[in-house]
Amino acid sequence: MIAIHKLPEAVGVMLFYKIGELFQDIAVSRSRNSIKALLEVRPDYANLQTAGELKKVSPETVNIGDIIIVKPGEKIPLDGEIIDGNSQVDTSALTGESVPRTVRLGETVLAGMINKRGVISIRVTKLFDESSIAKILDLVQNAKSKKAETEKFITKFARYYTPIVVFTSLAVAILPPLFISGATSSEWLYRALILLVISCPCGLVIVSR
Repeated sequence: MIAIHKLPEAVGVMLFYKIGELFQDIAVSRSRNSIKALLEVRPDYANLQTAGELKKVSPETVNIGDIIIVKPGEKIPLDGEIIDGNSQVDTSALTGESVPRTVRLGETVLAGMINKRGVISIRVTKLFDESSIAKILDLVQNAKSKKAETEKFITKFARYYTPIVVFTSLAVAILPPLFISGATSSEWLYRALILLVISCPCGLVIVSR
């Protein structure tokens, strides 16, 4: 567009693309921060009760039916049922709810919750790989490799749509001056650039507005 002396249009197109890239960078940055915060929720250890003593072990080594002790301020490492004690737990990592939830004897608690008050004893009902937090982490970590059907369609569609638009724009810029009497190269180059701009998703949205 600069070559055909349409500087305002060139600046406008560049500005719209830069704004679009800025919003994309902000969205990606927020997603990364959210993923980082979620990964920090992963329990690092479990207090396994064995023969009257506590042993700090990896959550992956705890079996169904084992008894674990969770102290105030600690993360609940595995899904299970409370068999002793009561407390309040922070469930924001799993549900987004900021208000602590009161849990009592016989209630089910999930891995990733944070014990806020009393000491509670939990009978494990699920292995770590089957726990709620493990499933959430797996979904997040594998999100990039598992594309949605809509995203797959858009990727496949763009594979054909992009070259068609580019070659059509080239044809608009080159062919009319060769075959139409009185057609000028600058005029049809301008029209080709218009076609190229409005055919992109950003251009289509702007035109529809």
